[in-house]
Amino acid sequence: MRSMAQTRLLLISGSTRGASTNTAALRTAAALAPAGVTAVLYDGLAELPAFTPDADDSAPPPAVAALRAQLAAADAVLFCTPEYAGALPGSLKNLLDWTVGTGDLYGKPAAWINVAAPGRGLGALAELTTVLGYVTAEMIEPACVAIPVARDAVAADGTVSDEAVRAALGATVQAITDHLSARNSAPQDATPG
Repeated sequence: MRSMAQTRLLLISGSTRGASTNTAALRTAAALAPAGVTAVLYDGLAELPAFTPDADDSAPPPAVAALRAQLAAADAVLFCTPEYAGALPGSLKNLLDWTVGTGDLYGKPAAWINVAAPGRGLGALAELTTVLGYVTAEMIEPACVAIPVARDAVAADGTVSDEAVRAALGATVQAITDHLSARNSAPQDATPG
């Protein structure tokens, strides 16, 4: 883990839609990251090929190698995804499938934001939580939050303009930062040598 002055947060939207409220929320979260935190919005979801275990065992396709490099460089990952047909979008599930065999998310601190209207998006969150549990991601519970974002709250620059939503997104990023800071300052287990 790097010092907090060098913390890197990877933001992954489960949407490939150009005007996605999920991506807008993450873009806003990136803009609100505190000093010393670099928040990077992953933009390769649509380029990932369909997962195949055969390609996972050899040299991965370039888009997969790029994803894995970004995950390896990240201290934590924040997901924000829509729900399609009561479940995770196939593109996000595909991304997650590419991480299983290589353990890219194993032990990685992670959180999610649900920007759907109250009571919506729960199927996608249930599936995301199941997969993240399977890969033993370290869930940052205080940062797993519902922050509804109306489509008309997205400004022309692709960020959320609603001040209450912005405050909630900022608090979410701060919760992740606080978790990483506490984790980084926790005493390390001493192994007798």
